[in-house]
Amino acid sequence: MSLKIFNTLSRSIEEFIPLDPTGRSVRMYCCGPTVHNFAHIGNFRTFVFTDLMRRYLEFKGFEVIHAMNITDVEDKIIAAVRTTGRDLKSYTGEYEAAFLTDFDSLLCARPHLLPHATDHISGIVKLIGTLMEKGIAYRSPDGSVYFSIEKYRASGAKYGQLLNLNFEEMRAGERVSTDEYAKESIADFALWKARMPGDGAVFWPSPWGEGRPGWHIECSAMSMELLGPSFDLHLGGEDLVFPHHEDEIAQSEGAGLQTHGHRFVKYWMHGAHLLVEGKKMAKSLGNFFTLRDLISKGSSGREIRFLLLSAHYRESFNFTIEGLNGARTALARIDELIGKLGEIAGPQTGAVETETIDRFTHSMDQDLNVSAAWGGIFEWVREKNRMVAAGTMTPALAASALATWKRMDSVFALASVSGAAEEIPAEITALLEARQAAKKEKNFKRADEIRADLKAKGWLVEDTPNGPRLKRI
Repeated sequence: MSLKIFNTLSRSIEEFIPLDPTGRSVRMYCCGPTVHNFAHIGNFRTFVFTDLMRRYLEFKGFEVIHAMNITDVEDKIIAAVRTTGRDLKSYTGEYEAAFLTDFDSLLCARPHLLPHATDHISGIVKLIGTLMEKGIAYRSPDGSVYFSIEKYRASGAKYGQLLNLNFEEMRAGERVSTDEYAKESIADFALWKARMPGDGAVFWPSPWGEGRPGWHIECSAMSMELLGPSFDLHLGGEDLVFPHHEDEIAQSEGAGLQTHGHRFVKYWMHGAHLLVEGKKMAKSLGNFFTLRDLISKGSSGREIRFLLLSAHYRESFNFTIEGLNGARTALARIDELIGKLGEIAGPQTGAVETETIDRFTHSMDQDLNVSAAWGGIFEWVREKNRMVAAGTMTPALAASALATWKRMDSVFALASVSGAAEEIPAEITALLEARQAAKKEKNFKRADEIRADLKAKGWLVEDTPNGPRLKRI
């Protein structure tokens, strides 16, 4: 069965067919972080969704080239650099490093390409020059360059491909220099911003004078330079549909770099908003969390990833602390089974269970239907546990079950970095070793005390023929 996805461009479910004539290569781009602060959990829903899409494409046998930009110059960054007195690279480098650490904590695969806006100024300037030559960009009196919505539409192009815009009801004809503008406005937007006193040392030369690029043009220039003027898949949060992604289309297709009959991007996918404890995130409400906030409160990146992958990417999702507790419990069920299967299988290896993988694939082929996929996985977990309890799980069957889980987990990526089901804190490991030492000395009272201490800390000790095994409660 073929993969079907919801394409924002057509507002419909479509079969995914790559542009590559051989049908093997897929080029995908995701709008990355603006490195002016720590990324919050809502940002990471988009990046985990993108990682899921990439991994599933690879599961299906596609060869994926994944690009994600780093926005290291825009309005918020300029303001922060001015306020802190730091240089641009030092400031953005700190938050980029923090972002990538968080990204890794969520077990996301690093993109193959991580372009920085500041490394692509020449390509940005070239693209703006092309738009000027086409007559759909113009220079303002202050030296800035703007994209003309009116001239773009007059050329026969459509502005409003990703969503229906009512030009009669929306405010039109305004010119905005800010990177983000009101959703109800159809505005000429800045491609190149003339240097202002507040910009300090953040500027570059151009044919129109010193200045810096606008946010929208950065993604167009970088994606087309790295993936070509037409590529398969562009992903992002639904908040980027308008104006950012709509402006990307206008700039990229307005430059006329695509061959006849091809668009800038064939498929657009957008993840829905994330609520936290039932409300939109806001620091004033106390529900604004960065990833490191949640980890400092005792959650793991693996648990957070599981929770973010538990709901369909196009559904608004309510992220709760209770949900994180549920994620921990669900993962413990899987971990316990995988541990038992490993003990039974020993060194034996096996082939995957074809029917199980077929059911999983059928679910995921339906626009990444993770709910159905997880339903099938937990039914599979129950079935295997029944076999273990009944004593009918042979080493060969256990090896096959392990291979099956590994295949499905290549998509969800919930194994820890170390390869164990969950990294056990050093304090807990030390207590387990102390209990083993007490048992060896036949100090069973002390061993029982340590077992109770471990239980109070959330860990259960199971004594097995192969030694003790820790399990989260």
